This record gives sequence, structure tokens and C-alpha cells, in this order.
Amino acid sequence: MKWSDLDENWCPVARTLSLVGDRWTLLILRDCFLGLSRFDQFASSTGATRHIVSDRLKRLVEAKILEKRAYSERPKRYEYVLTDKGREFAPALTAFKDWGKKHLPVRRTSGAT
Repeated sequence: MKWSDLDENWCPVARTLSLVGDRWTLLILRDCFLGLSRFDQFASSTGATRHIVSDRLKRLVEAKILEKRAYSERPKRYEYVLTDKGREFAPALTAFKDWGKKHLPVRRTSGAT
């Protein structure tokens, strides 16, 4: 089953996952909440390939979670900013962050002082 097969599912969790249920999309949304807005910033921060970043940004713009705004005409460059709909995703990301901090703490290497 493909993720897109879930977008018509009766379950709201399944429908939400069909849109934001992969690591790259969630990391791009995290970065937006941290103030990043440009393609190269997302690629650098997430480690995703340019193709993946481009695909995820396109999906988020189509879903009206992000808005694409030109910030340069020559060369043509865009920034991606959260819409009201996108900002409403904040509690979900906060829940992921809080759960991760509690249950998946960063393990320090034994050589650290």
C-alpha cells in the first residue's frame, strides 16, 4: 500500500500520515517552525536529496501547509513559509519532540568530558 492510498481513509490519523507521514516532510516542517524558509536550508538541515526536498515542498504547498513566496527575481528564488493551516501543526510536532526527549534521550559518548 502506498502512502497516497491513505488520503481517502476513514481514519484521520491515516489521512494525516498520507500527507506528513515521512521523515523528510516532518523534518522540513520542524525546520519551518525553527525559522528556516529556503530550499538550500532545508536540504542542508535534513540531509535529504534535492529531489526529495523539492518533492516534499511541492506537496506541502499543494496542501496549503506552506506558502511559496519569491524573494529574488534574478535569479528566481523562493522561500517557504507556514500558512495558518501549517502553524496549526505545532502541537503535533511538540508532541513528537517531547516524546522523543523523554523516551529517546541523546546518548553521550563515553569519551565526552
